[in-house]
This record gives sequence, structure tokens and C-alpha cells, in this order.
Amino acid sequence: MNEKVTVYTTTLCPVCKMVKEFLQLNEINYREVNVDLNPLAMVKLLAKTGKFTVPQTNINGQWIAGFDPVNMLKAMQSK
Repeated sequence: MNEKVTVYTTTLCPVCKMVKEFLQLNEINYREVNVDLNPLAMVKLLAKTGKFTVPQTNINGQWIAGFDPVNMLKAMQSK
């Protein structure tokens, strides 16, 4: 799969872990941005999504908040 997937996480977020495990189980390559380690990324994320929550997943330009496997798979199919 050639999807461009970025997951914005924090270190202690259990839902972030669920998203990453889901992507790994489905053999989907992703890039993780831990906003605990990169506060500027959180500022940019807030500007893009209007939300101060994680996880936020960007799949092919579509933002998905939280753990939403149905919409994650739909986003990967709609290019």
C-alpha cells in the first residue's frame, strides 16, 4: 500500500497505542509524531485540525480523530 499515513501521539496515550497496533496488524506503514517530544508539532496539529487531542491520524490528507478503524480503512481506499 502506498498510503501516506501520519499518526500524532503522546507517550502515555492508550488510544494512540491502539491506532498504532491497528496499523501494524494491517501492515500499513506510518510515520509517528510524538507531540510530547515535539511541542511545535502539537501547535501545528492544532492549527490544522482545530483539536487539542491525540491520536490524530492523517491518511492521504484526511484527518481522523481517535481510534476509528472503519474510517481509517475508508480513507485508505479513497485516493
